[in-house]
Amino acid sequence: MNAPSNMNASHAANAPAFFSVWDLHAYYGESYIVQGVSFNVHEGEILALLGRNGAGKTSTLRAIARLANPRITHGEVWLDHQPLHNMKAFEASAAGIGLVPEDRRIIAGLTVEENLKLAQIAPPIGWSLERIYDLFPRLGERRKQEGITLSGGEQQMLAIARALARDIKVLLLDEPYEGLAPVIVDEIEKTLNIIKAQGITTVLVEQNAIRALNLADRAVILDTGTVVFDGTAEDVLGNEKLRHEYLAI
Repeated sequence: MNAPSNMNASHAANAPAFFSVWDLHAYYGESYIVQGVSFNVHEGEILALLGRNGAGKTSTLRAIARLANPRITHGEVWLDHQPLHNMKAFEASAAGIGLVPEDRRIIAGLTVEENLKLAQIAPPIGWSLERIYDLFPRLGERRKQEGITLSGGEQQMLAIARALARDIKVLLLDEPYEGLAPVIVDEIEKTLNIIKAQGITTVLVEQNAIRALNLADRAVILDTGTVVFDGTAEDVLGNEKLRHEYLAI
């Protein structure tokens, strides 16, 4: 699928003030996974990206982060008026995109602090180690401990902290509550609200849709790779038919 020659110029003029995904299409092999996904997110907003298993949520996050898989064939991603859709993954990361994958990708053999220092830009602009440890005191206490020996909740905190260390503008979270006790999820949600107060935008993919909706400002629901709802989280919570049909809750 080829983009029209004037697509970039036309959409750039209408790009929102902060973060925009427009007509994104992507494939895994021959499988058409992301089928024209579009949404806008305002600065400092939390967006819940929801849908049943296989709806295309993780693939959308990976496409936004410009990872090699899925294979992107068409679409645009804009961050603070800057086009990201022709960038490599490392360039999108430098431009302010921070992806925390479901498996967290803690680097074996490195301490908590070494994991953070490896990700940190030099010199840090907004997120020094001291500021990170203020937000995640448990990581500060365990800074000399090997990262992969942390508990699941602590590893999730480290993965989020590592993204922040790059002075990101948009945090992409893939299933951050997976396998965690409710008390740890409560702690992570408090942290995400603090991050929101710092002006960082978050796109949250989460199977625990009710928790995600209670945290989020807005929601986008995907079904077989397409957007079937884009509105407020409150609207989804109040619409039993929508929740049952697309979220099975």
